Amino acid sequence: MNRKYIGYARVSSREQNEDRQIIALTEYGVQPDLIFCDKTSGKDFNRDNYKQMLKRLKKGKILVIKSIDRLGRNYEEIINQWRHITKEIGADIVVLDMSILDTRQFKDLLGTFISDLTLQLLSFVAENERTNIRQRQAEGIAAAKAKGVVFGRPPEFNSDDYTGIFRKYLNKEIKRQNAVCMIGCSTATFYRMMQEQREKGRL
Repeated sequence: MNRKYIGYARVSSREQNEDRQIIALTEYGVQPDLIFCDKTSGKDFNRDNYKQMLKRLKKGKILVIKSIDRLGRNYEEIINQWRHITKEIGADIVVLDMSILDTRQFKDLLGTFISDLTLQLLSFVAENERTNIRQRQAEGIAAAKAKGVVFGRPPEFNSDDYTGIFRKYLNKEIKRQNAVCMIGCSTATFYRMMQEQREKGRL
């Protein structure tokens, strides 16, 4: 395991499973306590654990992600974040599914041009797919409404469902970012639910 590696994983909803990404990251050499995971849309970078991950990135560190769309799905913001990490922070980025997107390599002018061009093409594809997904979702919702399906707000988190995870966190068996990822909530919600469990005398 390499303490220079910092992993980031993302799935778009609570129902999706991030295990495949985490396995790929750990097999590459990222330590589990340095893997940050969000269960949220990739439309922007306003994500709790992504922000925590950025705080850990320093010059000489290496961000490892499985694929470019795990970083995000907004073309312009992916480019901006990539430049922020590599130019302003001074960290490197490795995309496991695309070996050419490894900023530790191709440090010469031609290599940088090829890497940047590949990044822009892949980012465009990722955003285009997000646009197509939105269109398919809108069409699906419209069709469902036409059939009388009623849509409502998703159920809120119930702290009683996660007592075991809170105990593992308090016993230092898992890190906070891992616990948050397992539940699929924000950091603020995690601490609020844990406080509820304390007040109920379960922790």
